[in-house]
Amino acid sequence: MSTPRATNGTKAAVIDDVSKAIIEQLQVDGRKSYAEIGKAVGLSEAAVRQRVQKLTESGVMQIVAVTDPMQLGFYRQAMIGVRVSGDTLVIADKLAAMPAVDYVVLTAGTYDILAEVVCENDLDLITMLNSEIRTLEGVLSTETFVYLKLHKQFYNWGTR
Repeated sequence: MSTPRATNGTKAAVIDDVSKAIIEQLQVDGRKSYAEIGKAVGLSEAAVRQRVQKLTESGVMQIVAVTDPMQLGFYRQAMIGVRVSGDTLVIADKLAAMPAVDYVVLTAGTYDILAEVVCENDLDLITMLNSEIRTLEGVLSTETFVYLKLHKQFYNWGTR
């Protein structure tokens, strides 16, 4: 049996049903104790702790606090479509290094890259676009999609 591959050629992680159940438990409540998870999946607290450590160290999952940017004073979020000439990976790395950028994905279609930004206000967004993103060598053009309202943001889509 061969290892499943994603469409971009990377190897998909192979995890068993118990690890999948642990992930699903944490997707519902990232603060759930290892003891509670253990009861739900049929493992000891120590075994759950060990599996969670392996899943995070391998990059299969992250355990993070998801915040509402507006409640923290970041009143402007936007998705920026970027057209690039040359190596898209170079530009993607430069975008990813910017503190206000929280999401970067290489795409096929109208834009080469999509980057999500979280800024304090419109002036900060304009400054970032003009002084940081559009000045990168290889950036041909950008289009900014300003978020008016965050309508849905969930991370509990499960495992396969």
